Amino acid sequence: MKDCRYFYIDGKWVNPANPRDFIVLNPATEQPIATISLGSAADVERAVAAAKRALESYAETTVHERAALLRRIIEVYRSRMNEMAETISLEMGAPISLSRAAQAPAGLAHFLEMVKVLGQFKFEELKGSTLMRKEPIGVCGLITPWNWPMNQIACKVAPALAAGCTMVLKPSEVAPLSAYLFAQILDEAALPPGVFNLVNGDGPTVGSAISSHPDVALVSFTGSTRAGVAVASAAAPTVKRVTQELGGKSANIILDDADLENAVKEGVQACFRNTGQSCNAPTRMLVPRSKMSEAAEVAKVVAEATSVGDPFAEDTNLGPLANKVQFDKVQRMISNGIEEGASLITGGPGRPDAVNKGYFVKPTVFSDVRNDMMIAKDEIFGPVLCIIPYDDEDDAVRIANDTPYGLSGYVTSEDMDRARRVAKRIRSGNVHINSARLDFGGCFGGYKQSGNGREWGEAGLEEFLELKAVFGYAPSAK
Repeated sequence: MKDCRYFYIDGKWVNPANPRDFIVLNPATEQPIATISLGSAADVERAVAAAKRALESYAETTVHERAALLRRIIEVYRSRMNEMAETISLEMGAPISLSRAAQAPAGLAHFLEMVKVLGQFKFEELKGSTLMRKEPIGVCGLITPWNWPMNQIACKVAPALAAGCTMVLKPSEVAPLSAYLFAQILDEAALPPGVFNLVNGDGPTVGSAISSHPDVALVSFTGSTRAGVAVASAAAPTVKRVTQELGGKSANIILDDADLENAVKEGVQACFRNTGQSCNAPTRMLVPRSKMSEAAEVAKVVAEATSVGDPFAEDTNLGPLANKVQFDKVQRMISNGIEEGASLITGGPGRPDAVNKGYFVKPTVFSDVRNDMMIAKDEIFGPVLCIIPYDDEDDAVRIANDTPYGLSGYVTSEDMDRARRVAKRIRSGNVHINSARLDFGGCFGGYKQSGNGREWGEAGLEEFLELKAVFGYAPSAK
């Protein structure tokens, strides 16, 4: 079992102020795999002080120096990519094929993209006699979840470093081992002491201490909407900037001219990817009312062909949920769907057949779902698909937007003009047309209760910058 009880503060691995052991479990076996320590406000104080000291010099580094630092991180990250993929699969259960293809590479992709952004970004621009200058906001608190650990860490750390900010990271205590490895990568890349600091811990203790700290200028949070409200509340008295990427209940509109079989197949696979533990998963599939039976049959075949099992088996499509709390929640939601009267097409409560340990769930499909049912309203965060009928295009858009969330959306049509028109009507931070893949150079974030602010690419860099106007910088000639 790994001993990961140290924190990374001021360029050194240090003991916690008040050691409090926490056992990390393998969600596939429910067996211990590591011990971390849960930090305290004293550890946060030490980390923020280190970041504040480092800010004075790091904020004055040149774009060239910061780009060189990012390139060193990229080089080290690449050398430890396989280790990172295996660590992620071990700690949160993603199939190793997904960890190698997406989970670990996502972290690298954000650093590569940020190097591109730095190459063309204008930190200063003269408008008349006024200099518009973008400066690092300061010390940043970064709070990240367990479902896409490296994606969420890198999409905050990379732009923070590129902006000239220093930071304190609190990863999820459920899946902290990839963050521990990430800190080792940054240390090997010779990051200046205090620029990056890692303190493990829980939300009510370490997360709250970071959010409320007066020397933290920005909190970037990814997690549930409930926890996001707590972070914003803790941050409010110090009037710091808070950016949030929160929950989702994304609609997948399959228009009546689409190739239904292919669209449903792709929609089910996208919903179940990462065992349904993605905030932007297309969990509400909207299908023309006349095609409901056909769509349900296709979804049933795809779901029942999904291989659930050992994350380290090459043919596994679905690993376990990441922890017992999530397992219990998904089981409750599936039972609620049955009680509410939705048609259970396949799956249902309990573990898959022949599985008696681990947080595995059955790939589940409900049909004839109403948008006011709990399974259609609440984020389930598991491999559970709701198929909802609609009457016409306007009805589909209405249903898609009838949610407190607005993170992502999906539209499938043979008519690109029609797909573009519908995409523009969806109230969400991003929309995929015909299963288009995510673009790390684009942006990611939500409308409504899915959060505020944007991550990824140039938009992500902007969040870590303050805009200053220097009047009379270039006085007009007399």
